[in-house]
Amino acid sequence: MEDDVKTRKRSNPAQKKSPLKNRGVQIGVVLVVIIFIAVSVYAFYPRTPTDNTPTPTGNPIAVISTTMGTIKVELYADEMPITTANFVKLVNDGFYNGMIFHRVMEGFMIQAGYMFPDGTTEESPYGSIEYEDNADVTHVDGAISMASTADRVGGSSQFFICDGAQHGLDGRYAAFGKTIEGQDVVTAISHVPRDNSYGSVGGGKPTTDVIINSITITYE
Repeated sequence: MEDDVKTRKRSNPAQKKSPLKNRGVQIGVVLVVIIFIAVSVYAFYPRTPTDNTPTPTGNPIAVISTTMGTIKVELYADEMPITTANFVKLVNDGFYNGMIFHRVMEGFMIQAGYMFPDGTTEESPYGSIEYEDNADVTHVDGAISMASTADRVGGSSQFFICDGAQHGLDGRYAAFGKTIEGQDVVTAISHVPRDNSYGSVGGGKPTTDVIINSITITYE
């Protein structure tokens, strides 16, 4: 019996852990930790969006929705950057929404950016901007330009859109874009019945409000 026991002990030696196996386990754990850290960094580290949203290119387009129709105006950010940036900033603030065209005159222009239907007024929170001039941007039919208190003064929030070319204003007021769609709407607004509140300088307030529902900026 003793020999049998010894035989069994020799045939079933104690199991020893392999150094190679232990090292493999350690490497596996390290790899798991590295992968976890990499995933965490990827999830939280700021990176460039990979969606399909196109990067804006070209000049901005102001889409002016009114109670008489929609006017689309290309803004010349490339040629009139200061004036355009001021207008776009106000648009993005929703500044013009709900205002009226407070001065119109057929064959001349329509003007807005100051008054609401109840007669209350609002000034730009950013104040006046410097006058900007570019001989290549003129008061053609449909041009959008900054209204101001005098020649070669930058203005703040009020703008007008020409009904017909007004080259007598070139070098005096800052035109900064042109109507590309809805010039018929501009002309229709310029012809609405009005009072004579602007006297000798021309035009007046429409007797029926023409309201700016909204202005939005887009790129085409």
